[in-house]
Amino acid sequence: MSEVKHISRSRAQESSAAIERLYITIRHLFNRGFYKPMGVSGETLREALLDLRPEIYGSIAEEKVELSGLLYVIERLPVGIEECRFINLISDEGYSKSHFKAIVPPKRKRNCYRIDEEQMNVEITRGRSDIYDILTHLTFIFIESHKIKNRILLDESGEVSRDWQKLEQTVLQTKKLTQIEKEKAISHTANILGRSFAEILAIYDGFGTADKPDRFLHTIYWLGKGALEEVLESSKRTITFSPILRERLGHHIHGEIWATNIKQTLKENNLLDRPIHIISANMHSVMNSIFAPYVHRLKYKDKPDFHVYEELSKPGAHEVRDKVEEFAKLHGMISLPDTSGTNIDVQVFDTAKIDWKKSAFEKAKPNGEPVIIVMDYAFGEQAYETIDELLKPFQESKHEKHFLNVESVSIMGKAGILEGGKGDIMIPSAHINEGTGDNYPFENELTAEMLEGNGIPVFAGPMVTVLGTSLQNKDLLKFFHESTWGVIGLEMEGAYYQKAIQSASKIRKSINPDVKVRYAYYASDNPLETGSTLASGGLGTTGVKPTYLITIKILEQIFNVK
Repeated sequence: MSEVKHISRSRAQESSAAIERLYITIRHLFNRGFYKPMGVSGETLREALLDLRPEIYGSIAEEKVELSGLLYVIERLPVGIEECRFINLISDEGYSKSHFKAIVPPKRKRNCYRIDEEQMNVEITRGRSDIYDILTHLTFIFIESHKIKNRILLDESGEVSRDWQKLEQTVLQTKKLTQIEKEKAISHTANILGRSFAEILAIYDGFGTADKPDRFLHTIYWLGKGALEEVLESSKRTITFSPILRERLGHHIHGEIWATNIKQTLKENNLLDRPIHIISANMHSVMNSIFAPYVHRLKYKDKPDFHVYEELSKPGAHEVRDKVEEFAKLHGMISLPDTSGTNIDVQVFDTAKIDWKKSAFEKAKPNGEPVIIVMDYAFGEQAYETIDELLKPFQESKHEKHFLNVESVSIMGKAGILEGGKGDIMIPSAHINEGTGDNYPFENELTAEMLEGNGIPVFAGPMVTVLGTSLQNKDLLKFFHESTWGVIGLEMEGAYYQKAIQSASKIRKSINPDVKVRYAYYASDNPLETGSTLASGGLGTTGVKPTYLITIKILEQIFNVK
């Protein structure tokens, strides 16, 4: 009789299964219309997140409260959400026309509205990725809130620890805290969280805002209070999805309005028949790359161009940035701030109006006076919605379609790197969709050789498009990196962009089947290195050189600079 073989699953397989469960569960809860994150309905989501143990959430599976992960999440959620029992995810339903003031999280472009003491409405206009993002963040903070509750609740009758009582007194008083009061409160909070005084002191100011310098204490208090009420009073926190959101999601409503606005602008400026190059980047690198060295040639005399870009990227450099923008608007740039709800601003550059001698590209010899459309970063699946709509013909009337002459689509963005460090450059040869294994090989017009020799390490190879940057863990990423997939980095939009480009060029034939594509990313973090994840902080000026180096290489190809 042969011995039964024990098949054990690796951590990478467990993590992959957990991501799949998250993906399916979130879709199920969305279709259901509501759920209680810490109740039975939220159990699968909590378990999947705890199985996955994403790097960004640090010690989520341990008893002590995770501080860096909490800061990362709080920066992406609206101020005051920790105080709310009811969180309602809505579509654009007209709240901008009401007396409610929009609350925009510092690190996520989404409008949120505090309806009353107990309810926060969060506007979802960027597709499913926005829902995955916010639900995993909320699940994380609710798990952390129950850790706080476990450390302060002494018995079933509701008696709480002295540390909690002292924190409550501090938070509920209205006057500004003195340094001594603040340090006393930190001492009590350290006991509650199972963290040292020094650890809390180090992260304290990161939570603060101009209005609420002591927001850290408020966040911990309200999270703990919400968990206590769930246990002692059965006042469960509830997340709902509005009927209009459920009806609209997946129908490209915001993307269609966004794309039509752009095409209408092209028509009004007689640009519809010109060669078009689309670039997904930020709202300053293309404009600055073309005009800044000329505009500030006297101010930064004898300084290299990268020094100028670095100065423009500094916080508070509004005056020098505004000068470039004013000059750009006089030389062919049209600015289109978003009004569609996609939160994607756009710039249109009519190169016929650029005096190349007054630019950084004096040797430019572009073919046929191209038009450049620069779109701000999309968010996850939103990349498919926006590019898919933009590449469709412009429907001027029921019987008249105007096909766009799109010559190239270039994507420049931030990504996590699996070999190397912050600020390094990645040139993908294919995008692999993490959730499904769908893969999109392509001919990239940018190569590693083009970007080498500038003092920045460059890596080339396949990249994985992930469900959410906050859902990654080392085991899964190591598998992608070390197995025959040979993945060099991870990002959230690549596969979606390529899916839209391929369907428009190869199947629907709405654009040139030989459209050129360019993808290049610079590293915002290395999730395989402890202390180098996104939760460890931003890039600072490290990202300036790779951003502009990639942008310049894209523009050199468009402008035929040899």
